Amino acid sequence: LKQFSAGPLAFFCPTPLRLRQLHSKMPARRGSLLGALVAGAALCQTSSWLSAFAAGGGAVPRRELIFGAATSALLVGPLAAGAVEACKDGANNCYSSASQPGRNFVAPWSWPAGTSKGDAIKALREVLEAYPKEGQGDVDQGGWSLAVDELATKGYARLEYLSGIGNFARFFNGGKPFVDDLEVSVGESSVSVRSGSRVGDSDMGVNTKRLNYLAKDLTAKGWTTTQVAPL
Repeated sequence: LKQFSAGPLAFFCPTPLRLRQLHSKMPARRGSLLGALVAGAALCQTSSWLSAFAAGGGAVPRRELIFGAATSALLVGPLAAGAVEACKDGANNCYSSASQPGRNFVAPWSWPAGTSKGDAIKALREVLEAYPKEGQGDVDQGGWSLAVDELATKGYARLEYLSGIGNFARFFNGGKPFVDDLEVSVGESSVSVRSGSRVGDSDMGVNTKRLNYLAKDLTAKGWTTTQVAPL
C-alpha cells in the first residue's frame, strides 16, 4: 500500500486550489472532466489513509477525516455551480466578484427584490445578448460569442470577447485578436461576475468598459450594480 500510494497516485494528487484552477480552464465537457479530477483526488486521499493504516497508524486521524470532508464540500459546492474565481493579486486586466475588496473587485449584480430567480436569469440573458456585436466604446470590435451556456440549468455562462483587431493585433499578438472571458454565476439574489483578459498585462481599459456597459443596462432594468474604476 505504501509503495502504491507513492507511485502513480502521488503524481496525480492535485490540491483543492489546483483543482479549482483546472476547473476554470474547462470551457466544454466541464462535468465529465471535473468528475475525473474529483475521483482522482478522492482516490489519492483514500490511498493516503490506507497507507497510514498499513504503516501501523491504526485509526485515521480525525484531522484527516475533517480535511477530506472539507475538500469534498469545496469540490461539489461552488465548483459544481460554476462559481467564478478571484483575479490574480494586482492584476491589471481582470475584475471579479470573488476578489478581495479593492481595485480588482466588482460587486455582484443584484436583481430587484421580489423578482424570481428564473426572471432574473431571463433579464440577465437579455442584457448579455443585447451587447453590440460590433463592440462599443472602441472595445470588443471583433465581436463576441457565448462559449458556455448553462444559465438555465446551473446558472452559469462564459462569453468570449475579441479586442485588438487590425494593426494592433498584427503588431502585438501575431495578427490574432485578443480574447477576453466574461463569466457570470447566478446565486440566490445576485450574480457574481468575472471579466479578464487571457494574455498580456494591461487590458487597455476593455474590461472596465465592458462591465460598466453591462451594468448600466442591468441598472435600467431595476438591478443594483456598481461601476468599476479603470485599472
